Amino acid sequence: MGHIVLLPFGSAGDVFPFIWLGKMLMARGHRVTMVSTCLFSEAAESAGIPFIPLGTPEEFEAIARDRRIWKLGIGTKVVLDYAVEWSGKYLEAVESLGQVDLMLAPLTCFGARMAREKHGIPLLTVHLQPMVFLSAYETPLLHPLLRWLRHVPVAVKKLVFSLPNAVDFLALPGIRKICAAHQVKPPRSLWREWWDSPDGVLALFPEWLAAPQPDWPPNLLQWDFPMEDLGAELSMQPALRDFLEAGEKPVVFTPGSANVQAERVFEVAVEVVKRLGIRSVFVTRMELELPSETLGKIFIVDFVPFGKLLERTSVFVHHGGIGTMAQGFRAGVPQLVMAMSHDQPDNADRLEKSGAGIGLTPRTFTADRVERELGRLLYESSYKDAATRLMGKVKERRETEKLLDWISGVMESRLAHRETR
Repeated sequence: MGHIVLLPFGSAGDVFPFIWLGKMLMARGHRVTMVSTCLFSEAAESAGIPFIPLGTPEEFEAIARDRRIWKLGIGTKVVLDYAVEWSGKYLEAVESLGQVDLMLAPLTCFGARMAREKHGIPLLTVHLQPMVFLSAYETPLLHPLLRWLRHVPVAVKKLVFSLPNAVDFLALPGIRKICAAHQVKPPRSLWREWWDSPDGVLALFPEWLAAPQPDWPPNLLQWDFPMEDLGAELSMQPALRDFLEAGEKPVVFTPGSANVQAERVFEVAVEVVKRLGIRSVFVTRMELELPSETLGKIFIVDFVPFGKLLERTSVFVHHGGIGTMAQGFRAGVPQLVMAMSHDQPDNADRLEKSGAGIGLTPRTFTADRVERELGRLLYESSYKDAATRLMGKVKERRETEKLLDWISGVMESRLAHRETR
């Protein structure tokens, strides 16, 4: 058994899958340490995972309040800027741990890749969403304006993808500076050399959402959704339970755990609640003032395990994060997605193809449109039928022993290779 370090970077949807992995690896007998922003100390420790916090709550709050993150196109640059800024902190945290036998990290945790290059520590890249696989065969929806790219011949797309990538223009200069400060050989291209670890790639979404393609990495294992929501550690608030039991199933609205810039989302939600006379739960960290006519119709909660909430929900309205969407699949509820940036447009596109939901953009997320689409999701049986079918697929989960064997095998083979050098 070895010391495995988990290095998630991002919001709850990015961190919870690593908590899921950590709990399983610890049950297998491995020593596990998680390194991430300080906001997730309590979540990791409630799951029994030793945690090294990075930064301060004020720093994380400043990131969460950066409105640029949710702008289509611009948001990716902003996230990459933060990823570069924090890469040195992640590297220093790994170096403080002494013996480390394996790291698991997303591609945005550049500090993990620096630790691999500097110290020879094996690294598994963990991809949570299909959008990161820029395939010439099944091309993800990188931007709503690039939908035409899917219809271009494969040979032409391969040529396009061989051109210099935006990731290198946006992030590589900063990475080179931090590599120089830490005596790490920098990559010539983040996109071509550091996107996927040569030690192994773990894709945590099922084949029915995105089938593997010929140009995906060869050393890849594709698995089920993690489905971690801290439901085993946290109970539902009694007041919320009372609200759910007091009437018909509500519509749940959430803009995502990191989005505290969603005033317009809830303005629309309040108006739709008034028009349709429906009950609703708002899941948000924002402080909201509700009009008197909605009192008793809307319940506000800052966090609740989605598994416990969504099984008692009629429709799920959210931002299109992959983990949030997976929770909707597991509950078998129709979903309405307002896709803003990052992987969200591609996730919404896959949701629509499944027949279990509808995707909107921030521009089309208006009271009139949301009222109309909610009516379809509530009363047209095809959406509920598709959602129920996908719920059955999500529940057909594989035995995790194969996943844990694969992770252990990567660690052992890389360590053996390192010892013989």
